[in-house]
Amino acid sequence: MAAFDLISNMNDVALRPRLLRTLIRDHLPDDKHPFGSPSQLSKVVSMVKTHNLLSESFAELTDQVLISNWKSAVDSWVKRLMLLISNDMPDKCWAGICLLGVTCQECSSDRFLASYSDWLQKLLSHIQVSASSHFVKVASCASMSDLLIRLGGFPNVKKDGTAHAGKVIQPVLKLLNDDNSEAVWDGAVHLLCTAITFFPFSVGRHYESAEAAIASKFLSDTCSFNMLKKLAHCLALLPKSRGDVDSWSLMMQKILIWINNHLNDAFKGFEGETKRFDEAIRLLLPPGKDLPPPFGGLAVSGVRSQSMSKRSEHLLTSSVSALFLCCSTMLTSSYPIQVTVHVRSLLTLVERVLMVDASLPPSLPPFVTATEQELLSSELPILHLYSLELLTAIIKGVRSQLLPHAASIVRLISVYFKKCTLPELRTKMYSITKILLISMGVGTS
Repeated sequence: MAAFDLISNMNDVALRPRLLRTLIRDHLPDDKHPFGSPSQLSKVVSMVKTHNLLSESFAELTDQVLISNWKSAVDSWVKRLMLLISNDMPDKCWAGICLLGVTCQECSSDRFLASYSDWLQKLLSHIQVSASSHFVKVASCASMSDLLIRLGGFPNVKKDGTAHAGKVIQPVLKLLNDDNSEAVWDGAVHLLCTAITFFPFSVGRHYESAEAAIASKFLSDTCSFNMLKKLAHCLALLPKSRGDVDSWSLMMQKILIWINNHLNDAFKGFEGETKRFDEAIRLLLPPGKDLPPPFGGLAVSGVRSQSMSKRSEHLLTSSVSALFLCCSTMLTSSYPIQVTVHVRSLLTLVERVLMVDASLPPSLPPFVTATEQELLSSELPILHLYSLELLTAIIKGVRSQLLPHAASIVRLISVYFKKCTLPELRTKMYSITKILLISMGVGTS
């Protein structure tokens, strides 16, 4: 470039290929130049997005030399990224993978449609290789999500997109099952959610395996609560991959039965009569139908007895609360077809949790120690909060199915108001009361 080959101003299109070549030359690592720092990479990303350096917006351009120069610059950018992704140095490989995700977002539609298949294979290779470092796997999952999101915006390639997304599912489930890094699990779950959202039929024959992989995390006592919430969100999306009534209802049945069984153990000695709770669960099943397979399938059901024996804070507040959140998401998210919600069973389960305050039933001799009572007391506020979130979702989600149960909800709110003293929970109750009144048409003409 000549020293005095000046542009008109900062909006001149001629600036874009120049800036892009400068970034490639001065800021991207190669075989000879080491990787700088993540902050340097952030600067590159910011520059690319601010100036639309990869957009190749030729619609209003007539200068063929400029068009050719811009195409050549983007070609050089992509070529450098492919070299970085193939590099044996983890930091350079990571940089290339991150920038490929940005490229999937920012490049022109023509370039994306011509290249996405090759890019997907490049990213998939790093997800499949067990020797890849954790941060390379996480970056690969994130960039793959960017690719699938962009691909989901092209209806004319939906069939091919579903086939490509289907290649991702098994390696992602392997990350959930075999890897021991929560950061990798986070990336894998995000990618799985993306695949279900944009290409639901890509899950296909992996449906049971996906449920088992997620369920195993709930039973393993190895995840943080934030991770469990992300797993719960993914679990709530899973029935969409089939899109039928049975899948949604069966998932809800499995979760509610698992929660009820878990509460039998967690609340042992703190409740009086529990038969009506078991009866509410039986209402989930049509007459003559047997119990559904256990949550996660038979492959993970053996973990349950060991996990359930641990009356730990993690198992109660994390696992049960996250599954309440899963139910809430299922109730309030869109679904391809209309489903029937078992409102009575849901309300009974919410009531069961809210009525436990760690006091001992006067009709029963004490079966718990002071330590167990103290532990449950420390856990209950969080569990109550997510039970109230589920009650909110019931009111918002069931709409026309709510009316026969309105009296039960009002009674539950009235009783709990008398027991509840914590400010956060009382604030939530006022919010629920407002939502209930609005849903019943109070204040409307």
